[in-house]
Amino acid sequence: MWKLRKIFTDPEFRRDFRLIVLDDGSSDDTLEVLNRYRTSLPLTILRSEEPVGYGRAVDRLLREALKQTPYPKRDAAIVLQADFTEDPSFIVDLVKTIEGGADIVAGVRSTLEEPTPRSLRWARRAAPWVLGRVHREAPVEDPMCGFRAYRLIVPKKALRDDETPLCSSTEPWVANVEVLSRLIPHARRVEESPLALRYGLQSRPSRFRAMRALRELLRLRGERPWSPPSEAA
Repeated sequence: MWKLRKIFTDPEFRRDFRLIVLDDGSSDDTLEVLNRYRTSLPLTILRSEEPVGYGRAVDRLLREALKQTPYPKRDAAIVLQADFTEDPSFIVDLVKTIEGGADIVAGVRSTLEEPTPRSLRWARRAAPWVLGRVHREAPVEDPMCGFRAYRLIVPKKALRDDETPLCSSTEPWVANVEVLSRLIPHARRVEESPLALRYGLQSRPSRFRAMRALRELLRLRGERPWSPPSEAA
């Protein structure tokens, strides 16, 4: 939390910001810890009594961002993991790329910093083959990366045409492909921004399971989820 505040209040980058966090049915003291920040940060805490999983969590967070913004054509939502694997400092590049005219900015994992779980390294090498054409024809280099910035007019248009969840899979890699495929037709410009991952900073053991992730990605193989950005409404 304080790292995010430091970034957005840095005199060289200062921007208005709001944090929206979803407590996905946790059974520990997550909510108590979050409540400590209410008086010192512009924070909205959402709570799900039962775990809904990654995809539904992202969908709910984006919908909440849409409720809160009066300027969807100007404002953007940045999706960031809460386990510290994605360095918040890369937010600066995402925001500046949005301000440069992009509607979606997708993070690209430029490096996997050590220590990286062996199963994750293996799964990331196998994933493009498992996805096949879905990966080859994707509008970004890494369609499975969820560290992205979305100009809020884009999900607003997507939900205007179809109220179903923007993504729903509990497997993060699959959900990230789902939400991108829903939003791409409504984005006039898509760009990418490099980032590094830091698995050594995780505060708990990873819940990632390579075979589960690859099995779920296999369900997407052979589909045609992408529409060219030039066809955006």
